[in-house]
Amino acid sequence: MTDTCKKIGSVKQLEAVRTAAVEAAGSSAAETEKILICMGGGCIASGSECVKNALLESLDKHKLGDKVSVVETGCLGPCVRGPVVMVGADRAFYQNLKPDDAEKIVEQHVIGGKIVEELTWTDDSDNSASSPKIPVPLQDDIEFFKRQTKIVLRNCGLIDPGSITEYIARDGYRALGKVLDGMTSDDVLSEMNKSGLKGRGGGGFPTGRKWEFAIKSPDPVKYILCNADEGDPGAFMDRSVLEGDPHSVIEGMAIGGFTIGSSQGYVYVRAEYPLAVERLQKAIQDARAAGLLGENILGTGFSFDLEIRMGSGAFVCGEETALIASIEGERGEPRSRPPFPAVKGLWEKPTLLNNVETYANVPAILLNGGDWFASFGTENSKGTKVFALAGAINISGLVEVPVGTTFREIIYDIGGGILGGKKFKAAQIGGPSGGCIPEQYLDTPIDYESLNALGAIMGSGGLVVMDEDTCMVDVARFFLEFMQEESCGKCVPCRLGITRMLDIINGITQGHGQPGDIEELQQIGEGIQAAALCGLGQTAPNPVLSTIRHFRDEYEAHINDKHCPAHVCKDLVSYSIDAEKCTGCTLCAKKCPTDAITGVVKGPHAIVLDKCIACGMCLEVCRFDAVSVK
Repeated sequence: MTDTCKKIGSVKQLEAVRTAAVEAAGSSAAETEKILICMGGGCIASGSECVKNALLESLDKHKLGDKVSVVETGCLGPCVRGPVVMVGADRAFYQNLKPDDAEKIVEQHVIGGKIVEELTWTDDSDNSASSPKIPVPLQDDIEFFKRQTKIVLRNCGLIDPGSITEYIARDGYRALGKVLDGMTSDDVLSEMNKSGLKGRGGGGFPTGRKWEFAIKSPDPVKYILCNADEGDPGAFMDRSVLEGDPHSVIEGMAIGGFTIGSSQGYVYVRAEYPLAVERLQKAIQDARAAGLLGENILGTGFSFDLEIRMGSGAFVCGEETALIASIEGERGEPRSRPPFPAVKGLWEKPTLLNNVETYANVPAILLNGGDWFASFGTENSKGTKVFALAGAINISGLVEVPVGTTFREIIYDIGGGILGGKKFKAAQIGGPSGGCIPEQYLDTPIDYESLNALGAIMGSGGLVVMDEDTCMVDVARFFLEFMQEESCGKCVPCRLGITRMLDIINGITQGHGQPGDIEELQQIGEGIQAAALCGLGQTAPNPVLSTIRHFRDEYEAHINDKHCPAHVCKDLVSYSIDAEKCTGCTLCAKKCPTDAITGVVKGPHAIVLDKCIACGMCLEVCRFDAVSVK
């Protein structure tokens, strides 16, 4: 297949191109073997570029370069297992590859027809060091994939994101053709409302209603924006979609443009996402060259074009009015609402703003129908949701599941459980504006209503898993510090309130906590929620308030006992050596970074507390259980 196609001037021609692309794919599949290699950001960082080059060299060595194609794809999902490769129609799945593994795959699998089992996926859910790692060679048999339902990620990992022809072969731009071939704006809006799709950027506002507000705005000039300013720590959903399937976002925005009457759109994306920007830019150019963006799309008289605007990493620019100000060339600060962007947005014109995941859903909804999409999820929260799994979990990466899937299913059945077999403690969902969910709520369905009841939010989909060694007070401090640094400082509740909360929580973790600190944190946090100008300030106290709600005993231990139960807050941790158990091996003294351990060979050692920085190295290296911490 080629990466570009000739200009398509009608819906009929689009169908002809799709048919030809499908036939070409089937014909080439019969003649050649395909090796799909993940070239998403995570796998590239793990060395997939070198693995790809080694595969190509091995194929050339065996004179198979014209019979076997190596296809670069977007994210396949299990980032921790990268670089990952899939081979053949049965999708043999190889993980954690090194360049030296390429020759084995080519010789034994491609030529010999035998899967190289020692390189395939393994079931590590047992977690015990003595248990054998069970190979699971085929993707269709791997629990991580079997339990997912992919709508947004339907093409990621299966197509070359740089090939518009491959996208078209998988029904790409067919929804746009359907919309332009006789549907009205009201028809599209009806399907969007039937779907029940809520904004996937964090707010969860019904997408159809937002589009309706923009439609009703009488101004003839309207804009459509995509928020790709993904700044949550541990989140990489939007980046992966733009890297792996940029055309789905372009098509969704074009449909949105037709529906509200807009001819111009902008994608606001982080400059820290160079690969996503590069692939999106190429996709826009290819769509424009194919006549699927620009003037008179598919000969229907509808015109719509896209441009990229890059942000400079300010977290607050994920807020819609701050994002709009940034595109306009102003400082990225929120504006008071109303008026809302759908009435007065970019350059004071009606503006529709959704995020990457929301737009990626739109083509699937219009192609299959709103009722089809609404068949996934719960009664009040429809469809699927993409999550970025991070933290103390065996299989970190990208997953997509029906809304309403429980924390337990995602963390244990899909994510493979907690690293090292440790005990689950909490999950931080919704990014720095979200909340921490404790163990007793593991079976809670993840939907908008259930999370709100627990003091958390869905957010854009970051899910950070924490084990028993995590200090929840320190977690709250970390996220609050992040929010303080990212606050634009425009409104007093956010500027001063977050600073005061951080002062209090820093004091608590440093051993200066006082009775009444918890109550003051709650009072200030609730005040910020009620009075802050934008969503950043209104949700900034969530990590503190949710940890107080679910882990109040840890706050009380820090304040009343001057003790950190998780042994994380260094000012509240004390290490000591039991002279009777110490053999004088000197290993702890050799490893101590501050020379805080004294003693002689074969004699008992001791820790000089004034020098100790509570790094825990002595506890880690001691082989005689002589070091203790309290």
